[in-house]
Amino acid sequence: MKEIEEYMEKFPAEIINMFNQIRQIIFDSIACEPEEVLWAKLPSYCVGKSFVRLIPFKDHINIEANAAVFHKEELAGYKFTPKGMLQIYLRQEIPSEILKQIFAETLG
Repeated sequence: MKEIEEYMEKFPAEIINMFNQIRQIIFDSIACEPEEVLWAKLPSYCVGKSFVRLIPFKDHINIEANAAVFHKEELAGYKFTPKGMLQIYLRQEIPSEILKQIFAETLG
């Protein structure tokens, strides 16, 4: 989506690459195609009233997904914000399989 591409242009290439990888995991984890929008000025992926929001920063991405908090044990090496958002830093591996589960549970 053009609005999201323009929004992402201000971030370093490593964050854009990580964002695109996580975005692809969202699309791969559910049967239908989510609506891709800038919601509250942030990249969001919606199915009905459920959503996943990706919030990029210069050195990490926060993932807002309702099901993330149910996987804290599996994500022991990753930080969670006080609001329950998962933080993935550039130096960390993207936990693809767990993210697929989280996105499927949140959007499915």
